[in-house]
Amino acid sequence: MAYAVRLDPQEARAIALTAIPANDTAKPIFSPLEWAVIRLARADSLSTLRAPGRLRRFVNWLLGRNGRPQLANERLEALRRMSVLSWHFGFTVPGDDVADFLSQGFSPDQYELMVRSIRAAISAPQRITA
Repeated sequence: MAYAVRLDPQEARAIALTAIPANDTAKPIFSPLEWAVIRLARADSLSTLRAPGRLRRFVNWLLGRNGRPQLANERLEALRRMSVLSWHFGFTVPGDDVADFLSQGFSPDQYELMVRSIRAAISAPQRITA
């Protein structure tokens, strides 16, 4: 299943950004745990962003899977969701998802750092180690 979003220009609304002080010159950073969440999100599919339907729950039951990929911490879960979307779509994610990400205390600079790092990892040549 693909991530489906219906874009309707008549329902467009502005995204409220968090207030950032004008003299804030600190570089955006992520903790090592947050970087680990971003790296691990590469393996997650878009279907992990939705609640499983009846058929998916039945297949999981048949295969003995009982875990859900969601994280217990709301802030880290918002980071995981945005990372999954960014691994698949780059900067072209829906505005509501970006607003949810920013509402968890992340800054627009952190969002840009994350997506630029993901784009760099995707375009970098893969190294094979023996």
